[in-house]
Amino acid sequence: MTEEKKKIVFVVNPISGTQGKKAILKCVEERIDRSVYDYKIVETLYAGHATHIAADAVKEGVHMVVAIGGDGTINEIARSLVHTDTALGIIPCGSGNGLARHLRIPMDYKAAIDILNKNYQVCIDYGKINEIPFFCTCGVGFDAFVSLKFADSGKRGLLTYLENTLHESLTYQPETYEIENEEGTVKYKAFLIACGNASQYGNNAYIAPQASLTDGLMDVTILQPFTVLDVPTLSFQLFNKTIDQNSCIKTMRTKKIKIRRNNPGVFHFDGDPVMGGENLEVEIVARALNVVTTDTKEKVQNENLLQVISEYFSGLKPKGEEFLAKRQSHLFELNRTLLRKLSKK
Repeated sequence: MTEEKKKIVFVVNPISGTQGKKAILKCVEERIDRSVYDYKIVETLYAGHATHIAADAVKEGVHMVVAIGGDGTINEIARSLVHTDTALGIIPCGSGNGLARHLRIPMDYKAAIDILNKNYQVCIDYGKINEIPFFCTCGVGFDAFVSLKFADSGKRGLLTYLENTLHESLTYQPETYEIENEEGTVKYKAFLIACGNASQYGNNAYIAPQASLTDGLMDVTILQPFTVLDVPTLSFQLFNKTIDQNSCIKTMRTKKIKIRRNNPGVFHFDGDPVMGGENLEVEIVARALNVVTTDTKEKVQNENLLQVISEYFSGLKPKGEEFLAKRQSHLFELNRTLLRKLSKK
């Protein structure tokens, strides 16, 4: 007697991200293991449609719902899959792909499909900000403000995001926030407060480099006011997984926090901006979402390689120190040139 095939629903957001979807869908047809899976492809028609598609899939006992898109599409789907037996699969083709990158799911869609065939699953945490689910990061301050500008620009991609970031950083003013957790209450004047379930925003920008998806805690990063001279170092450390070592940064690890600000304003969840009040509550829900990802052995190998590279460029070898110094000098000059150009506009 043959074993019943597992059902997969592929959900495609036709407008998210930067990659064409036709090639991905053709590759799905060519590479998916038909001896194991029966699948169908559903295209989203409106904002929030993916949430309904995933909820229907859960009711039908579907084994896996695969997001073909970015963190926004993943968020819509995953919020219907938490606390269920239906797993989330990811073929990343968004603007940032923060969750996929943290999970070490390849950006190459052929390799991502191969991971779906292997069907190795882990159960991860997710977060809620004012009861809105997030799976990667959420936050207030500058990153939320840029998310709003990015959404309003009508363009996608890393270059658009960087352009908005550089423009807005010239005039954005830090705010005062009160942060309360189980250890007490602190007050900071901050450029941004980021709450990381995963370690990065996307595009390997590690705002919470020590964050884990399976520890039941969030890593909170508080960026205090800084000068133009600090920008090159902060930029370098953001992409070098060392921003938590910067003197402008305060961090905490906690299950739940309350953030109070003086005025209502924007906050973001997984890069999507929304307006909110003065009071925000953020919490982590432990081990609530099954995700298909790379298997344990592959992760260990990758971590060992990353550790070797990290040690090399962290100054354990003289050549690494020399490279860092040259790279940081280059970034300083690049940032200074960009800031000069932008300030003249």
